[in-house]
Amino acid sequence: MVTPLASTDALIDLDVTDVAHGGVFVGRHEGRVVFVPDALPGERVRVRLTDVGKASFWRGEVLEVLDASPHRRPHIWRQADVDVAPENRPGGADFGHIELTHQRALKQHVVMDALQRFAGLTTPVTVAPVSADGVDRATPPEDGDGTGWRTRLSLHVDADGRVGPYAARSHRVVTVEDHPLAAPDLARVALELKGVAPGRIDLVLPADGRVRVLPRPEHHHRAGGRRPRGATPTGNRATGANPLREVIVEEVAGRQFRVDAGGFWQVHRFAA
Repeated sequence: MVTPLASTDALIDLDVTDVAHGGVFVGRHEGRVVFVPDALPGERVRVRLTDVGKASFWRGEVLEVLDASPHRRPHIWRQADVDVAPENRPGGADFGHIELTHQRALKQHVVMDALQRFAGLTTPVTVAPVSADGVDRATPPEDGDGTGWRTRLSLHVDADGRVGPYAARSHRVVTVEDHPLAAPDLARVALELKGVAPGRIDLVLPADGRVRVLPRPEHHHRAGGRRPRGATPTGNRATGANPLREVIVEEVAGRQFRVDAGGFWQVHRFAA
């Protein structure tokens, strides 16, 4: 029997039984599916409900771990750990509370489950660390705890000038003390940012090792990327140069690729 609809902010104790796509985990409360982040299969957690509008499932946020999995570890991003209020946890490191080998096992399960559900395939899947083989730049391999690999980072600036990521599953900027997934030079520059116009700001670390800071002010988003008539492009105001259109060079296995600084490139430093 499925429980009647509850109200948001109601507290329940939930046994987590599975992992789903998007960094969320699955439990059932008296027959109803409940999706929560910051948990692990096999755990019992105390959950505050945040969305009970659908008859088929609810969503919630974990407030406390009552019975922890042996695969749980302190979150690699201290401010995203479960003892921090959910509204202040930065998003972007959904599996950061899980031992690295088990992270890969869970991701493998998600991919295999999707192939079975949507294509009827039972294809074996392997999730493994990215190799540095063939990479020209003089950078160390991925850190043993799965940090320090991002060469691209997008942050946000609110109306009060706060710079940081959004809190998980929100559009509210939270300030942070570090950026553990970012390469060290990228993280250092990100923490020094100040006096930036509201909007988004991208940081890029190409193969030459020099961090580019690419502001994307709010008015650019409202105008579909076009600046208001008479406005100077973001960048060098004397020359009109737009840093988003700077051509940078990336190197992969002895080959060079010329791309816009503001364009697409693989985020993981060894993925390409």
